Amino acid sequence: MSSILATELESAVSAVHSLGEMAGVISFAASGALMAVRKRLDLFGMVVLACATALGGGIIRDLLIGRTPPAAFTDLTFLIASIITGGVLFVIAPSRQTTRKALEYADALGLGLFCVTGTVIAYSSGLGAPTSALLGMTTAIGGGVIRDVLCGEVPEVLQPDSDLYAIPALFGAAITATLLHFDLYQSWTGLLAAAGAVGFRLLAHHYHWHAPVARHITNF
Repeated sequence: MSSILATELESAVSAVHSLGEMAGVISFAASGALMAVRKRLDLFGMVVLACATALGGGIIRDLLIGRTPPAAFTDLTFLIASIITGGVLFVIAPSRQTTRKALEYADALGLGLFCVTGTVIAYSSGLGAPTSALLGMTTAIGGGVIRDVLCGEVPEVLQPDSDLYAIPALFGAAITATLLHFDLYQSWTGLLAAAGAVGFRLLAHHYHWHAPVARHITNF
């Protein structure tokens, strides 16, 4: 990797990391806190779920690329933002009926932002475009998986009748990885990739797009 490319990547990571990562953290923290409202958890449960949802995907990514300790433990800004988000939603105390739409949009926004920032961080660590895209997807869906497991549910990404979740994340991550590979990545193209993933996820939810499942074999 040339020094010019390394400098460009460092600048890209800085621009996206400062805005996209924080926005993604807040969005996913809100997603976790709203799920806690639906599960009737107390303040401690809301904060735990908010932090786990917001930071879980990034921790998994950092551990896989050997970035230790993970950024969530070295930059407490993300942890503080997650705690504040959970606390604010506890004070606002939205009803369980009003959380469905808010949860949908918060989750989609976090998914779109994290699939881009996760891919950029993985690529800047020296990984190739395909691997970076997979890690971008992992960053985007990891927090939601942890959230669902902590709530005693099968993760949405693994439910056969659930709307597309991982595929929109992989879509945004693949676009980001392609832009990085061909030196076309800039902050605004990263935002477009994130918007594409968010739009894909919301459309999948609205029209109930599902991944194909295997046919049931009954002749035994």
